[in-house]
Amino acid sequence: MPDPHPDPLAQGPALDRDGQTTEQTLGQAIEQAAGQTSEQHAPIPPDPAHCLENDIQRMRSLERQVHLKNEEAEGYGFGLDEQRLLNIFFDLAAEYDSRRDLLNICVLLPMIFFQQEVRVYLRTAPESWRLARSLTLPKHLPDSEPPAEPTVRGRHFYAPIRARQDTAELLGFPLEKGILGWIEVVGGADLSDTRKHFFEKYAGRIGYQMHNRMARTKNREHLSFIQNLVADIGHNVIVPNMTFKLFFNRLRGAISALEGLILEAPADTPRPFLQELDALQARMRTQYEEINRHYEQTSLFLETLLRRRHFEEGRYVLEKRLVNLRHQVVEPQVERFRPRLSDRGVAIDLSMGGIPNKPVLLMADLGLIAQVYANLFSNAVKYTRAVTGSDGLAKKFMAYGWSVLPDVFGPGQNGVKLNVFTTGPVIPEKEREELFRPGFRASTTGREHGTGQGLAFVRQVVALHGGQVGYEAAPLGNNFFIILPLDPGR
Repeated sequence: MPDPHPDPLAQGPALDRDGQTTEQTLGQAIEQAAGQTSEQHAPIPPDPAHCLENDIQRMRSLERQVHLKNEEAEGYGFGLDEQRLLNIFFDLAAEYDSRRDLLNICVLLPMIFFQQEVRVYLRTAPESWRLARSLTLPKHLPDSEPPAEPTVRGRHFYAPIRARQDTAELLGFPLEKGILGWIEVVGGADLSDTRKHFFEKYAGRIGYQMHNRMARTKNREHLSFIQNLVADIGHNVIVPNMTFKLFFNRLRGAISALEGLILEAPADTPRPFLQELDALQARMRTQYEEINRHYEQTSLFLETLLRRRHFEEGRYVLEKRLVNLRHQVVEPQVERFRPRLSDRGVAIDLSMGGIPNKPVLLMADLGLIAQVYANLFSNAVKYTRAVTGSDGLAKKFMAYGWSVLPDVFGPGQNGVKLNVFTTGPVIPEKEREELFRPGFRASTTGREHGTGQGLAFVRQVVALHGGQVGYEAAPLGNNFFIILPLDPGR
């Protein structure tokens, strides 16, 4: 369909900040890439955002932190052995993955470097703690919980093991004053202030490494749970869902049998009775087709969104095939949402063209692209509002359509721009850059329920297909569009 207002992409090449056309810039990049042989392995052109010179404020802030930490380290007055111990601690913590080995390293290094016995205590509950590791079994444990600050108690020195802010979430219980545990330096009461300060810092390093171990363990638990969940979904949701197809086939057979009985009814069957049966059969067939259509779309989304490879690889994994845009994607979603649009008083306006009755073929993941359209149509149901047209009449409608954009992805690389337009208040300009950000909801959404994830999903899926998303304000409302690469052979 023609766009609700002129499409800047169709009018001519856009200009970048340097006054060059984006098509020309993209074309030059493609030509340069094509000129490289496969043996050269030319790198991807750099993103300016990845160069610190383009983020001076952040670079200066980090530089200040580096200098501050350097000054602090110089003020510690740590000797060569203390510096070596910390370096080796980090190296060994990276080499040994288990919590047990980390705790062993914690108590072993001070003995090797300083002949100093150290014990590690860790919390097991909000008001409970225990000895987690020591070189030898102590005859006596501390009479009470050590304080939250470095302190000398009797003959020993205690330094708190401080937790990160999110450590409590990993443990599943709150940490009073953010204290995960303590180290006890046996006989440490007589240590120099510098050595005591060293053990205070050492306890902090232990806390950091303990957090990393807990986070990795929790991640493994989550991964194991997700893998089992995917298997359960396949067994308890996907497979049983397929059996509904059998029930639908039986229902369709029963409806056809009823139709046959009506056609073959004896000649003396009362005509009003046959008319009533015929009307009943027609309603049943209509309801069956609507339910079956909903089932097919739901099954497609279930099998696509819950695809095992998504969970195994931690990202959406495309399964592309040649897709007929109109017949396999758009029309099924239009029919699916038509009753909901009608209930909200939203007309479907095809005067702008709709999807022409001609093949528009894309290499795409059918389920994910269909879900993209489902999200856009779902938004149309929720956010379409009545407006007053130039003729003074109230209008409340949605429209959809497409246009081919030659060379939009580079020379000879055409794309198809797919529009979904709805009437209603135009989204404020200051909010438009945030529309496809996860969790964002425009001020024009009113009290309609939503999570702000629909458009973020659209952007993610379209990007995986090598496409683009966008928004355009129009005189009567809002146009959301996606641009997908056309199959080069079409």
